[in-house]
Amino acid sequence: MFIGHLAPALAARALTDEAPKLGVLFLGAQLVDIAFFSFALVGIENFRISPGITAMSPLDLYDYPFTHSLLGSAIWAIGFAIVIGFAQRNLVAASWAGIVVISHWVLDWLTHRPDLTISGNGQTYGLGLWDYPLATIGVELGILGLAFWMYLRRTKGPVLPPIIMLAILLAMQAFAWFGPEPVSAGPGFLILGLMSFAIMICLGTWVSSTRWHRTTVGLGVASPPP
Repeated sequence: MFIGHLAPALAARALTDEAPKLGVLFLGAQLVDIAFFSFALVGIENFRISPGITAMSPLDLYDYPFTHSLLGSAIWAIGFAIVIGFAQRNLVAASWAGIVVISHWVLDWLTHRPDLTISGNGQTYGLGLWDYPLATIGVELGILGLAFWMYLRRTKGPVLPPIIMLAILLAMQAFAWFGPEPVSAGPGFLILGLMSFAIMICLGTWVSSTRWHRTTVGLGVASPPP
C-alpha cells in the first residue's frame, strides 16, 4: 500500500470540517512509514531487498516493531492525536488525526505478507494481497478513487489543483508498481521514500489551501475564507 494510505485522510477531510487540514492528514496517513524510513536510516529498524518475496514488492520487512506493530502504530496515533488536539484545541480534530494514523496498520494488514505483529514479536499477520497484483491494484486505486470522489463532493473550490495532485500521486504509484525494483536497502532508497512522502504532504497542503468544506460556508461563496 502506497498512495492508498491517503484514502482515509481524504475521507476524513470530506466527512467533517473539524478534521485537520489535508496536508496534516496526509502526514498522519504516512506517519508510521516516515518513522520507519527514518529509523531504518540509523539502524533502529531494518529491512532487506528479497526479489520475489511477494509478487508486488521485494521488501522483506522483518524488523519494524516500533512503527508497524499494532501497539507501535497505536502509540504513534495517540501521540499524533495529542499534538493535533493541543494545536487545534479540538477533540474531534484529534480523534480524526489518530484514526488516520492507525488506519495505516489496517491497510498494511490487507496487503503485506504476514510480517506485522501485535506488540513487536510473536504471531505475525498479513492477508498477503501483494501476491495478487490485479487485486492489489484494484483495491489501492479503488479506495483512493472513492475517497477522492468524496473529497471533491464535500469540498468546494477550483477543481484543477486536486486533479493535478491525483495525477502526480498516480504517477508516483505507477513508478512504484512498474518501475525498476530497488536493488539495495541503503540510504538512497530510504531518502527517496522520505522525499516521496514530503511531496505527498506538500500536495495535500497546497490542495487544502484552494478548497473549503461545504458545511463551513454557503455555496454562493466564491473564494475560500482567509
